[in-house]
Amino acid sequence: MHVSTGAVGGLLTGSRVGAALLGPVLHVVCDRLPHQDIASRRFEIASGVGGVLALAIVRGPFDPTTIGAVASAAPDLEHVLPLPRPGGRKLFPSHRKAGWHRPGGVSATIQLLVAGVLLGSVLATRFPYRPPSESSHGAATVET
Repeated sequence: MHVSTGAVGGLLTGSRVGAALLGPVLHVVCDRLPHQDIASRRFEIASGVGGVLALAIVRGPFDPTTIGAVASAAPDLEHVLPLPRPGGRKLFPSHRKAGWHRPGGVSATIQLLVAGVLLGSVLATRFPYRPPSESSHGAATVET
């Protein structure tokens, strides 16, 4: 879910900097919504990496959608990498504050479905939309 919401954020901002700044905010929002975590960490990692790779291949590694996806998913790296934990606490605010990451609510199945639809939509969208010029519709342009 973090990859797909970050990609949507990058699509909507249309800016690399905006996507990088919005990504962690979207991560916090997703953590705050009550949800079931996916039981398989391996599946979570593989689907997240796969989503980012798909964005990088289709839209480019420096496209705002790819940057937003990475920025939104990056805080979860502390769950799988041996990063420092000052005072034994995790680094990212929504991971260290008790009660912020709430279980229950949205099922893992629904999250995967929504994430797939969002990611598929971003991969299929060319944004920002630019209307075709007159000449691309077959209308002849006359220069005088």
